[in-house]
Amino acid sequence: MMKMKYLSFKTIIYIVLSAGLAASAAAQQAAPCCAKPQSKPAGTVMKGKPETLVCKLGTEDRHARIAVELIGGRTKSIAYYSKWKPRTCSVHIVRDDAYSQWEDTGHVTIVTLKEEKGSFLIDHEKQFVKFMFRDIDRERFCGMPGKITGSLTVTRGRDQCELEGVMDEYTPEPAPAAASQ
Repeated sequence: MMKMKYLSFKTIIYIVLSAGLAASAAAQQAAPCCAKPQSKPAGTVMKGKPETLVCKLGTEDRHARIAVELIGGRTKSIAYYSKWKPRTCSVHIVRDDAYSQWEDTGHVTIVTLKEEKGSFLIDHEKQFVKFMFRDIDRERFCGMPGKITGSLTVTRGRDQCELEGVMDEYTPEPAPAAASQ
């Protein structure tokens, strides 16, 4: 007759936990070969000299302006405002807010707005900061149909912006012609 040996509860727990830890360690060792490089984690404190750049271009009834807060040469927040009398447009984005995702690569920062509302590409150079607007939802921020696309450049020491396309008027695309029968 065969004698059965029983394992204690403590031994069973030890075996289960050991197997779990071994599997976890193996997964962590395998991850670096396939994992994407981590960008700067959200909520990281920015270090460096604070700087504010502002500029405006246009007339009282039709103009664009921007205020940019930089920390250590990197954009911390953007406040863009334009006026097309009687309409106004206001976009305010802050790093690590709930409405945008920021990714720094070299001297370029990509800001992707949540809910597919567009993105900014920010080029940080020594003398200027250039914002490239990529299909920013004009309805969301301005109450007008269309997208904001183009660039706005803020140059250190200048109070006038350089604009390309950002203030262009929206012209709706003609509806497709109905197929003749």
